[in-house]
Amino acid sequence: MRILIQKFGGTSVSTHERRNRVVNKIIKAKNKGFSPVVVVSAMGRKGQPYATDTLLSLVSRDFRNSSPLSIDLLMSCGEIISTVVVADELSKLKMDVVPLTGGQAGIITDDNYNDAAVLRVEKGKLTSILESGKIPIVAGFQGVSENGYVTTLGRGGSDVTAALLGTALNAESVEIYTDVDGIMTADPRIVSDASLIEKISYNEVFQMADQGAKVIHPRAVKIAMNGNVPLVIKNTLNDGKGTVISNSAAGASGKVVNGITSMDDRVQITVKYSENKDSENYYTLLDELANNLISIDLINVFPYEEVFTIGNEDMDNFKIVMKNLGLNYNAIKECTKIALIGSGMRGVPGVIAKILKVLSRENIKVLQTADSHTTIWCLVERSKASKAINALHREFLLGEK
Repeated sequence: MRILIQKFGGTSVSTHERRNRVVNKIIKAKNKGFSPVVVVSAMGRKGQPYATDTLLSLVSRDFRNSSPLSIDLLMSCGEIISTVVVADELSKLKMDVVPLTGGQAGIITDDNYNDAAVLRVEKGKLTSILESGKIPIVAGFQGVSENGYVTTLGRGGSDVTAALLGTALNAESVEIYTDVDGIMTADPRIVSDASLIEKISYNEVFQMADQGAKVIHPRAVKIAMNGNVPLVIKNTLNDGKGTVISNSAAGASGKVVNGITSMDDRVQITVKYSENKDSENYYTLLDELANNLISIDLINVFPYEEVFTIGNEDMDNFKIVMKNLGLNYNAIKECTKIALIGSGMRGVPGVIAKILKVLSRENIKVLQTADSHTTIWCLVERSKASKAINALHREFLLGEK
């Protein structure tokens, strides 16, 4: 069997017209000789009747906090409704379909409700359905614990479902359908001439997703990479080729940088030894932040100061920790972390120098930098972020095919 996973996001199944497009893509795959496995998200977004956030608004915040098991059951309803509705659309065209919950599809998880980890995928039922010539329609974002309780896989979990099934079933590829043409060189809302990336490696996409790009869930990329199953990001509303993500795509563009992404609402923290030399807590600061679940990045530790960034949402908790430790610090708020990503920069000298030269020419102050083999990060003032991203996009010729 040539198995193909087709995942359709919430906007793809939100209206009858869009569901018709979904059905056509499923039938087209079937006619090409594939055995499709369809994964669907809840219909629409907040405010629409069956969207996950709309379902959550039906219960009190206190109940959400006190009964995560119940909340997972509630949140799973949106995907289940989508599953049956899409099954109905296909049945009208005489297609044999079997709608399934995530648990019925064999996704077994731990009992960490709201963000469950997958323990295994029991593929027997799906394999049997496929061998009978029928199309399984699977509710994304969910599984079942070993004790039989419904669990959810965290926001964006339908991508994770698709990658899990693709790996377990040794699919030829996993198609992720959304409302964009694929992965772009930059956010089109920021860069008007952002272009489609036709081929890109798992590692590059993992970095882009982890650094702010919202096209696909980072966990889904990691699962597909481990299973060596190609991912394809496509637009439900057209027949474009989309973006192919695979191991073989590394360096396919021939460019040093493949894409630029960014994260707003970062706060740069500087803790100087000279201002805290009488406190032993200076040396345990990073451990204390970890103990208080404050995530830090862009970490630069020098003999006489420590510099790092945190999210603005952690700032209140950070202030409490620093007060309890008796440590002084300086904070620069309203920062943006820009990430330039590309496997082509590995081993290439002078990339950071080029970036700094470009930003200096634009009179943009770089507050901090960091780099890895395939990613370079720059921290700038949020008010200058758009200008910086556009300048870097031009310099590295990302608008050109």
